[in-house]
Amino acid sequence: MRDHPRKPRHNGAEPHSAVWTGRATNRAQWVLAAAGAACLALGVQLAVGSNWTGGIVPLLMSVIGCVAAGLLMLFGTLAFVNVAVRIDGDALEVRCGHMGLPRRRILLTHVVGAEFAPEVTPRQWGGWGYRWRPEQGTAVVVRRGEGLVLRLGDGRTFTITVDDAEAGVRFIRERLHLPASGAAAGT
Repeated sequence: MRDHPRKPRHNGAEPHSAVWTGRATNRAQWVLAAAGAACLALGVQLAVGSNWTGGIVPLLMSVIGCVAAGLLMLFGTLAFVNVAVRIDGDALEVRCGHMGLPRRRILLTHVVGAEFAPEVTPRQWGGWGYRWRPEQGTAVVVRRGEGLVLRLGDGRTFTITVDDAEAGVRFIRERLHLPASGAAAGT
């Protein structure tokens, strides 16, 4: 057996790297997904093993309610358990959840600035997920913590909570030949 030297890992912050990738995960949302699965299981159990004497309408309403609530909780939380960000020479691409949906691609030619936000919270945006607030812009918030804030040419902003956001900001600024800013966004 031969020893093969490992290739050095590039995290995108190095000047020779052509791609920067970042991720963020929220393990607490697995608890909500489990609650959704429990609601779904309750709905199925009611449908299969029910012995209600109160009539079909209350049974049907209970089954449909449990199944609908379970599916909404399950898929709504699994879509935002994690986020993956990929920045190359042309665009920034954001993919949410394990299936990569919802997804957003922003061309770097539309970006006029990039800032590091040291503390982005779900409370600032009205919860977890893909958020829009008229006074703040659009965001993908999967957890509390550092984030990357893009200023777009049309005056809007796009915020993403992602690990090592500062390196992502440096990467974008290098690609766009923007000056480094000493002020952090949101402070």
